[in-house]
Order: sequence, then C-alpha cells, then structure tokens
Amino acid sequence: MRTLSIDIETYSSVDIAKSGVYRYAEAPDFQILLLGYSVDGGPVQVVDLACGEKIPQEIQNAVLDSQIIKWAFNAQFERICLSRHFGVWLEPASWRCTMVWSAYLGLPLSLEGAALVTGADKKKLTEGKELIRYFSVPCKATQSNGGRTRNLPEHALEKWESFKAYNLRDVEAELSIQAKLHKFPMPEEEWQNYILDQQINDRGIQLDLELVRQAIQCDEQTREEFTSRLKELTKLENPNSVTQMKTWLSESGLETDSLDKASVKALLKEAPDHLSEVLELRQLLAKSSVKKYTAMENAVCADERARGLLQFYGANRTGRFAGRLIQVQNLPQNHLPDLEQARRLVRGGHFEALELLYDSVPGVLSELIRTAFVPKKGYKFIVADFSAIEARVIAWLAGETWRNEVFATHGKIYEASASQMFRVPLEEVTKGSPLRQKGKIAELALGYGGSVGALKAMGALDMGLTEEELKPLVYAWRNANPNIVRLWWDVDRAVKKAVKERSRTETHRIRFEYRSGMLLIWLPSGRQLTYVKPRMGINRFGSEAVTYEGVGATKKWERIESYGPKFVENIVQAISRDLLCHSMRNLDEAGLNIVMHVHDEAVLEVPLEICVQDVCVLMGQVPPWAHGLLLRADGFECDFYKKD
Repeated sequence: MRTLSIDIETYSSVDIAKSGVYRYAEAPDFQILLLGYSVDGGPVQVVDLACGEKIPQEIQNAVLDSQIIKWAFNAQFERICLSRHFGVWLEPASWRCTMVWSAYLGLPLSLEGAALVTGADKKKLTEGKELIRYFSVPCKATQSNGGRTRNLPEHALEKWESFKAYNLRDVEAELSIQAKLHKFPMPEEEWQNYILDQQINDRGIQLDLELVRQAIQCDEQTREEFTSRLKELTKLENPNSVTQMKTWLSESGLETDSLDKASVKALLKEAPDHLSEVLELRQLLAKSSVKKYTAMENAVCADERARGLLQFYGANRTGRFAGRLIQVQNLPQNHLPDLEQARRLVRGGHFEALELLYDSVPGVLSELIRTAFVPKKGYKFIVADFSAIEARVIAWLAGETWRNEVFATHGKIYEASASQMFRVPLEEVTKGSPLRQKGKIAELALGYGGSVGALKAMGALDMGLTEEELKPLVYAWRNANPNIVRLWWDVDRAVKKAVKERSRTETHRIRFEYRSGMLLIWLPSGRQLTYVKPRMGINRFGSEAVTYEGVGATKKWERIESYGPKFVENIVQAISRDLLCHSMRNLDEAGLNIVMHVHDEAVLEVPLEICVQDVCVLMGQVPPWAHGLLLRADGFECDFYKKD
C-alpha cells in the first residue's frame, strides 16, 4: 500500500461552522459514523461504524503509518477526527489534501465545485446535504419523533443506505478529481508549506477567556443602555431595525437609502442637532465588536487555545492564507495610548470606570480584540513583519532603481515617493506634511494601475485631498515610476501572447504559459498561478482583454475579466506570500513556534530569553530565487497581541 484515500461522515452536537473541527471533535458525543476508503485508487469500501462494523486492521495500521500517504478533500477534517477516534495525534506530514491541490489550480474550495469544473463525474446524490442534516447534526425534539434529539440509522434505514452510498461516491469523486489534476502536480515545496500550516493550526493560540467573557458582558450592558436611549428618543419598538429607523429618519426630515457605516458618517455632517444623537448612537451600536469575542468563545478548545484559524490557499488566485472562525485577517487596529489600562478595566469588570475614562466603550472593546490573544504562562509573543513588502517586491520586479535605493538606505518610501513625484528634497517631506500624506495615499492606491477611483476608495477625500488634486496625483505617481508602468503592460502583452498563441513567453523573471486549457504564471519561487479556461474577450470598456473562470466577487464560479496591472497585483501578492512561507519555514526550522500569522506578519510564542533581533534576522533572509530583493523585517515583543 502506498496511498489511502479517505472520506468520513461524523456526528457531533458542536456546530462545526461556528467552532471549527478541533472543537467539533472534542465534543463528548463526537462519533465517526461512516468511513469510506480506497487503497491505491482501487475499489471504494465503506465501513459502517455506527452499526457496529470495525475498521479493518490493515486500514487502521495505514492511518497510523507515517510512510503511507493519506488523501482526503479538506484533509484537516479527516485527520483531526481520526486523531480523536484512535486517541493518537496524527501528524500532518503523511497527509495530502485534494482541496488544497484544487485551490492551487484555481478551482473552487468545495468538493462539488471542484468536481463540476474538472468534469469529474460526481454522481452526487441530490439529497446529500439533507442526509448530513438528518444524521450528522442534532435534530429538534418533536412529538412525532418521540422527543429525540438525534437521528440514528434505525430511525430511517433507507436514508441510512443512501448515506452510505453518498459516502462511497465522495471517495470516488475525490479519486476522479485527482486523476484530472495529475497533469499539474503541486510542487513538493508547497506540500511542505501545507504541512507547516497544519502544524501551526494544530498548535493554536491561547485566548484570555476572562477578558473575552468580560468584554461580551460589557458589550451587552452597553448595547442595552444605547438601545434604551434610542427607544426613548425615537419611540420605536425596535430601533435596531434598519426599516424602522429609515422610516423614522424620513418622517423627521432626513432621507437615506442606507444606514451602513459610510452613510451614517455622511448623514452626521448634515443632520440637525436633534437627529445627531440618534445617528451617533446608531453608529456606536454598529461598532459593537462582540461578534469577534463570541467567535473566540465558540472556537476555543478545552485547553483555552483556539485552533484552525488559518486556511491554507484560502485566496486561491494568489495562494495567500485566509482567516477562519475568528477571522484574524481583519482584526480592528489598536490606537489607544493606554491599551494596558483599558484592558485591565475590562478584564476586571470595571465598566463604570471605563465609561468615565473613554468616549466610546464599543470603540475600546474593538481595540482590545487583538489583546485577547496571549502567550502561554512563562512565554512571550514576538510579533515580526515585513516592512513595505509589496512595494519592495514590485520595485524589484520592475527594476525601479530609485525605489530600490530607498529600501537599501532609509526605507521611507512615502516620503521618497512624494519627493520623487513633486521634485522636492526628501528633507522637506516631514512626518505630518501634506506632501507625505499625498505620497502615502499614492503608494497605497496606485501600484496596480489604480486611478482616481482607487484614490477615493483608499480614503483620499477623507484625508483632506480635493477632487481636483486626484488626477494630477495619478499622473505624478506614474511619471515617477515609469518602470512599474512598463511592468504592467509588459505583463499584459505576455499574458495575451500566451493565450492567443497557446505558447510560452517570459518577462521580468515571470514565465507565462498556456497548457491544457490553463494559463500558468510561473513565479520566481517555482510556484505557479493558475487561471482556468482563459480566452480573449472584450472587457466592459470595449477593449481586448483576457478572461478566465474563477470564483468572482459574487462568490460564485463565473467568467472574470483581467488585464496587466491586475495580473501584476496577483503576481506581487503571490511573491510576497512565498516570501512569508520561506521565512516561516526558517523560523520553524530554528525551533521557534509560530502560533498565528496575519498578512505579512508572524506571531511567535517563545521563551523569555529569545531575542527580537534574532527573529527579525531569520525572517529577513532572502531566498536564493529572490536574489537582489531588499527584504527587511521589524519586530517587537509583548505580553498580549497588538499592533506596535
């Protein structure tokens, strides 16, 4: 036996969508119901554990044998559940994930989606989801079902046989997908990155549950006060109702189509005094951050660590990681100067003092979310991140010399950008100057072909820039960065040539290839970006463009149009991700435990004697494939997670 393909059906009273597989498998009533398997791609067998069948000894041995490769779609689920079943922790090194392989090739992250796009004949039973709802999750006690809270095989024997057929077909579908993908193997380097990702997820990160619980209580108390005051002011039965509030505002002389964050902010500028308090309270209620704290309570395991927060290849266009459960990729920033004091007040339940000392209690709770992540006793966090990583990568790729000189010396890219754009000495662009502000907004918005719309989306008008300044700012930035502009259109030509001529071409260290209905973009690391079924089309502006199939803004599989700067954005973000993976491997090989990473930042839980500088040196090492790239990491240590 060389490989074992597995799919399991399980039961647990814990909601996996809210709590994740680690907490799900910890439930006292957790049980594996069915285990479908195939040895070396042979016929699929189903073991009916719920009805007393035993897993054959040969298969048990194979699951526990680190020399035999286990395959599954979303293999983390099978590995964690089987670890619980056997009472032995199954290390990820001998596991491979068909879902990750599918994502590597730009396919959907669902079994049905990947099977549909690859043409693998899923033969999915239409009642599959209904069968999972029936057997795998608790049911509502009713008079007709005798008051039971769980459905067992004997309660519906025909359905149970269908469930077994569904389990068998899932394994067949996974094997069929693998057969379709064999022309495009995932590099061994990427499997090593996946294994490290699984180890980080297994390790988890500790939560300060006292802070979490007190924050939830504080939020409930504050919401009650705000809602009570809103009822008093508006006489509405439910002032949290968007419909009721819009009607009330309209009757009070203030028309609005929306009550989202941006709309309320705009309304406050023109609202009369008697409506301002209502809108401000509405704003404060919207800022309520209890959802993140509740997600922490849901996800935390028995040892007070949250696991499974990171999704490998979650962003399948670039291969970047995505957040799950607590969504660590979009945590609010912290700007409170006295963060530790605010944290102590909430943790100690001193809510009245909190109200006296701070303007906005919801604002404080929002800023404290990061601080709920803490190192275990006797350890500390070291938080290290890359400095201006995307700006460095695009300068390296494009050969924009003046930018590389900035990164080789003082590193002040916003100031240097303003200096270059407006032809003023660097010394005149000081920290608080309008020129630095323009340099910053231009750097953040314009690197990937963005124009006036990108500047507005990045908040240029809120920063004090006028509408008239925006177009000249775009021209100034592009004139200051001619090699980056050239990179956009060189990539645009290379992509079009590869798709039109079904050929291979190269520019700026990047190789473009059309093969077997896929556009492959080979990165310097040796990894490829994959675009499914590319073809030439006409974009919304009436110009010739490359389109491909993928998961679009609607979260559905659709045809997506693209162009040079957008491909450059994918390439730069993908290279930045490869650099992060390289650095995380360095840190891991040095015996330093990564417990979380967010965008370009790694969070390490380390003994007190470990030095920040040593971590930054390791993280800043440039891989051989990125010769000449000027990489730098900065870091700090802390007793709870925060932005420095």
